[in-house]
Amino acid sequence: MRKTAVVLSGLIIGLVLFLGSAQAEDKFGYIDLSRTFSEYGKTKGYDKTLSDKEKAYTEDRDKKVADLKAFQDKVSLLNDKEREAKGAELQAKVKEFQEYDRAKQETLRKEQDERMKEILKDIEEAVKKYSEKEGYTLVFNDRVLVYQTKSMEITDQIIAALNAASKK
Repeated sequence: MRKTAVVLSGLIIGLVLFLGSAQAEDKFGYIDLSRTFSEYGKTKGYDKTLSDKEKAYTEDRDKKVADLKAFQDKVSLLNDKEREAKGAELQAKVKEFQEYDRAKQETLRKEQDERMKEILKDIEEAVKKYSEKEGYTLVFNDRVLVYQTKSMEITDQIIAALNAASKK
């Protein structure tokens, strides 16, 4: 019985040493995902495009609001009978504006979500290519790590690879 325990202990120690040596060859890294996202050239380009679209939408929306207020002011100056007649038209205009506003905001939000997914896919692909090329076993997002050393960070390399690829 004692001999079996010694042999079993020897096997366990051997297995631990074997697994330890295999892990010593593994290469780990992490990236700062939010910094990678914000410093990626494509993100900056998309931000500008979306900002321009949002600005145009805001200008158009403000114009529609001003027109709606002018119509409302005009209706308020009418006598009761005329005001009642124009009330349905005013409500229709308000409803039309609300639908326009909702649809435009939804379109902008969908476009932003699609762009974000595309950028995250690009980052994931760049991390994969870089990791395979450099022999990394695991690459983590810095947000899930409690502690990390700067020597394991590969954010700058990933940003450089992304920006180089986006220029082509």
